[in-house]
Amino acid sequence: QVQLVESGGGLVQSGGSLRLSCVVSGNTVRTSIMGWYRQAPGKQRERVAVISSGGTSTTEGSVKGRFAVSNDNSKNTMYLQMNSLKPEDTGVYFCFALLSGNPQPYWGQGTQVTVSS
Repeated sequence: QVQLVESGGGLVQSGGSLRLSCVVSGNTVRTSIMGWYRQAPGKQRERVAVISSGGTSTTEGSVKGRFAVSNDNSKNTMYLQMNSLKPEDTGVYFCFALLSGNPQPYWGQGTQVTVSS
């Protein structure tokens, strides 16, 4: 098992930046895929970014070119750098992890991001 704890959320003005962190503990050796989802009020959870244990990453949809995902294996931490934030980026951001051989993802508790116009 693994445990994930997000931090770094907050209130920011449109056009600003935030960096979210996700610290992973437990059986981190088996972590194969990690990433970020977000959920806006009244909307379904949507995937934002994914990164493999080897460092290959991708971002999705409307955040392409503005968000970047990275990891620091020495710190067991994944980051989501969010630039040029827009009010529609507001929501709760969750990190997740998939372990090798286990299709069930592990989730963090979420961190709130609010972008004011």
